[in-house]
Amino acid sequence: MPTQAPLLLLLASALGLATMAALVATFFTVQQRTTAIVQRLGKFVREAGPGLHVKIPFIDRVIGRVNLRVQQLDVKIETKTEDNVFVQMVVAVQYFVLPTKVYDAFYKLDDAKRQITSFVFDVVRARVPKIKLDDVFEKKDEIADIVKSELAQVMDDFGYGIVKALVTDIDPDARVKESMNEINAAQRMRVAATEKGEADRILKVKAAEGDAQSKALQGKGIADQRKAIVQGLRDSVDAFQKAVPGTTAKDVMNLVLMTQYFDMLKEIGASSRTNAILIPHSPGNLASLTEQMRTAMIEADQTVRVPESPGHPPPRLRTSEEPRVAQEMPSR
Repeated sequence: MPTQAPLLLLLASALGLATMAALVATFFTVQQRTTAIVQRLGKFVREAGPGLHVKIPFIDRVIGRVNLRVQQLDVKIETKTEDNVFVQMVVAVQYFVLPTKVYDAFYKLDDAKRQITSFVFDVVRARVPKIKLDDVFEKKDEIADIVKSELAQVMDDFGYGIVKALVTDIDPDARVKESMNEINAAQRMRVAATEKGEADRILKVKAAEGDAQSKALQGKGIADQRKAIVQGLRDSVDAFQKAVPGTTAKDVMNLVLMTQYFDMLKEIGASSRTNAILIPHSPGNLASLTEQMRTAMIEADQTVRVPESPGHPPPRLRTSEEPRVAQEMPSR
């Protein structure tokens, strides 16, 4: 008996372990939004939804679990446009397993992601080469809708539904992007130059209008000033004739002009720094002065321009020590 006790203990332990293994193989759980595929001796038996389930141990097996949540697959594609520009595009496909077609989704496709990727490649490379690069950016939603519609028809037979297809990135070659940026910058600079020219034109027009109005007002002011001067002279002549009988208007005007002349001389003399030059201003003296200035300019020009010749010495310039011959201007 003492020798049989360890054997019995060993048998009890083995039986306990077998019982635990049988219990573990009998019960299994399935998470929410997941479906378990149960096979019996290699043949599909049933689909197990979320919760606790029982199966025949060592005969039934859970060979896979299908995720029913929406998943996303990012497909990176290189293709060319109608104007022969290669671009890198990323199409994000959001898909899920149809709850009513879990069997098809599990058994019909060996790798659903590879299948979806192949269909996306086929649709994009058939559509984008018909579109120019500039239009690809504008029609990316149209491309995404075409991918979704065609992919949904194909994948429905395999138990997959397509929620949305999104073109998330369009990346041309770096040199192409640089050229596009330069074109855009040149267009914006042209618009800026046009706007600047229009602003300069408006400023010049406004300045010309302001100058015209200013000159018009200045002319009106000068006219009013002269009118006031004439009226003042008229009043002065009338008052002077009444105060001094026998005087004429000419006498009064001569007296006024003489008074203004001496007032002008007084103003010139009152300033210690002046550049005013007094010259004879009668008609005869002015003609003589003009003749003298013209003769002096002709002689100076000849002195500068006549070249030195072997038979004639060059003209000699007058020094300050030599006497100067000046014509006296007649005065009246």
